[in-house]
Amino acid sequence: MAHPAGAAEPPQAGARRLGAPDAKNRTVLLDAAERLMAEEGYAAVTSRRVAEQAGLKPQLVHYYFRTMDELFIELFRRRAEELLHHHQLALKSPQPMWALWELNTDPNGTSLTMEYIALANHRKTLRAEIARYAELFRTEQVKTITAAMERYAVDFEEFTPTVLMVLLTGATQALVQEELLGMRVGHDETLRFAEKWLTFLEGPRQPDPDWRRIARLG
Repeated sequence: MAHPAGAAEPPQAGARRLGAPDAKNRTVLLDAAERLMAEEGYAAVTSRRVAEQAGLKPQLVHYYFRTMDELFIELFRRRAEELLHHHQLALKSPQPMWALWELNTDPNGTSLTMEYIALANHRKTLRAEIARYAELFRTEQVKTITAAMERYAVDFEEFTPTVLMVLLTGATQALVQEELLGMRVGHDETLRFAEKWLTFLEGPRQPDPDWRRIARLG
C-alpha cells in the first residue's frame, strides 16, 4: 500500500525504536494501523499489534492516542482529507462529471472504506466523523452537478442535482462493492449507460486528465 508523502518507511522486521516520543513516531503508528486494517481488518488493530507493526514501544501508542477511538478517528481523518483534496481537484477539472464518475468507481481503497464502515457500527464517535465527512463530500458534489447542469443547459424537472447525486453515489458504491465481492451481473449495462450519458454531456473522455496527475504527485 502506498504511504502518504513524507511518511516514514515501515521498520525492518524485529526493529524496535526505543527513543523518546516525537512527531515522526505518530506518523509511523498511523501508517502501521492503516496497514493492519487493510491487510487483516479492523479487529487486528490493537495497541499491541500497532506497536509491533511500527517497531515502537507499546506505551507510545497511548502516549499519542489516549484511546483506540482517538487513533481510529485520526486515521480516518487523515485518509478523508486526502480523498477530499482529490475530489476538489477532480471537480475543478474540464470534465467534472467524468472525473466524479471515475473517482466514485475507483476500486482502490474500497476494502479499507468498508472496514471503516464496519468499525463504525461499534464506535459511535467514528460513525459521527464518517457522517460529517460524507456530508462535506456530498455538498461539494452537488455544487459541481448544479453548475454542470447549468453549463450544459440540461433541465432536470424531476431530478434535482441533489437527487441525481444521491442516485449516482448509490450506483457507484454498489458497482465497486459488488465488484469486490466478485459479482458483476448488470455492471456492463450500467457502465455503458453511464458512459453514454457522460459523453452526451461532456464529450468523449480526455486521456490522463490533469487532476489525476496532480493527485498522484500529491
